[in-house]
Amino acid sequence: MKDPRFAEHLAVYVDVVRTGSFSAASRRRAVTPSAIVRQIDALEQDLGVSLLVRSTRALALTDAGSHLFDRAQLLDDLADTHAEVAAFDDAVTGTLRIACFPTFGKRYVIPVLAALAQQHPDLHVELDLTERLADPVAERLDLVVRMGELQDSSLIATKLAPLNRILVASEGYLAVHETPRVIGDLRKQRLLDKLHGNDLLGWSDLFGTSAGHASNKVAFRSDEFEALNGAALSGMGIAFLPSWVAGPSVKTGGLVRLLLEDERWNERPSGIYLLRALQMPSAKIRAFSEALKAHIGTPAHWD
Repeated sequence: MKDPRFAEHLAVYVDVVRTGSFSAASRRRAVTPSAIVRQIDALEQDLGVSLLVRSTRALALTDAGSHLFDRAQLLDDLADTHAEVAAFDDAVTGTLRIACFPTFGKRYVIPVLAALAQQHPDLHVELDLTERLADPVAERLDLVVRMGELQDSSLIATKLAPLNRILVASEGYLAVHETPRVIGDLRKQRLLDKLHGNDLLGWSDLFGTSAGHASNKVAFRSDEFEALNGAALSGMGIAFLPSWVAGPSVKTGGLVRLLLEDERWNERPSGIYLLRALQMPSAKIRAFSEALKAHIGTPAHWD
């Protein structure tokens, strides 16, 4: 007899193939890896064939597994159709899947989600805090926050705010070190730089090369914006950070904004965007998007 949970197990199988492992699929679905394995076992038993070749290093698809995965893409079309039809309903329900930078998510997205959760108890959220370039189509995400110059694509973009970068340092640091007046003065300063990942710091926009090549005084590197902002607050050096990161510290007086050469690096159009794949946004997407825009404000409250 066909397993009545076939559709559920099939959706889990698609997640396992897309993410490449049971553990990755379990994190996406917020369940244990063993629960994922049990559902795949049940699917294979129901179909009477092996779908995956399992090893300690990786998963590989059998011919049957590959064929099933290809046909299961129809699930995506059905899910998109369901979401578009549900958009005509004002009920904010279901699971909202979002990806964004860790610091941005912790500072600006989670407070909005907390407020929405109180208003809409049937709304569930999966928030992927990552610096990689998440793909809303391939990863079945409702919304992705991207920053920088927007590339041409089939995705639908909503601009949340301009993306500006500012030079900042603490009063304590400037009391010990000579305040820079022009960009060339930065070569003699202690600088804070990104450790790895997407380079939104952009020291090369100032020096024509990376901070490490432009100065032998890179005092601190980190892979997280919050840590870089904290290092600047602690007087470890001069940081070149997005205003959404350092702006609040400037407003409270913890950091001083260094205005050099009219901030020419901010002349190119650049922004913070919400991207989605669906033409017709669902009620949950509309509710979150409107709440996040209101929370950020116009102009953005960090500027």
